[in-house]
Amino acid sequence: MSSPMLGYIEINSPIHKLTGATKLIVLILCSLTAMLTYDTRVLVGLLLFSVVMFKVSKVKFSDISFVFYFILFFLTINNIAIFILSPYQGVEIYGSKTILFEIAGPYAMTAEQLFYHLNITLKYFAVIPFALLFMVATHPSEFAASLNKIGVSYKVAYSVAIALRYIPDIQRDYQDISFAQQARGIDLSKKEKLGKRIKNVSAILVPLIFSSLERIETISTAMELRAFGENKKRTWYSARDFHKNDFLMLALVFSMFILSIIVTFSNGSRYFNPFI
Repeated sequence: MSSPMLGYIEINSPIHKLTGATKLIVLILCSLTAMLTYDTRVLVGLLLFSVVMFKVSKVKFSDISFVFYFILFFLTINNIAIFILSPYQGVEIYGSKTILFEIAGPYAMTAEQLFYHLNITLKYFAVIPFALLFMVATHPSEFAASLNKIGVSYKVAYSVAIALRYIPDIQRDYQDISFAQQARGIDLSKKEKLGKRIKNVSAILVPLIFSSLERIETISTAMELRAFGENKKRTWYSARDFHKNDFLMLALVFSMFILSIIVTFSNGSRYFNPFI
């Protein structure tokens, strides 16, 4: 791997220069916007904004491609499940029924259902870039300081920071153990049958679990020796104050959030209906 999956990537970009608290608030507001609305216009605008932010961050798509495709896979499953369980959900929402083609039995594809699935997909794509960008553009220690700054207990904030730091460690250990096992003759390549490959992976998982437990014990001991949690408050080495760009970003996103709420409920419904 060129860089740890979902690990912090240090890049000199305007997004990286924002404080962790700013990026966290932006993520929360954008997520709330996507959750509250089914207005296609708002979702498209949010998607374009997220793409622009990702471009400004200078993060390469290859750095987050695996996680992106992983989420895309579950998005596909989610859409299929929605259609199987409720093939006429769009018809109920938009109050009309335009059949495009019959499938089998009670199933038929309607324009309303397709439009409903489009909105579901837009919800995912509008938030995914923000979430992934937040993960790779925010240092774990600064993220912990940001959580504490907005009122989260420093114990919880520090736990989250440790968890984020642990992701690249797990990947590194997995690679090291995998190389060691392959050197011993365990084949994990595509040349081996799928069942055999799954069985061989267990030779990696067991030592990975034990190495993880050992690391947890080491960290716990170190924290106890430093009397972590003894005081009600603590200072943060990585904490940063808000600057001009932070206030501008927060003002922009908050304005977008208010505008999206106004547009969403302007017709008395969360849904934009083009079939009227």
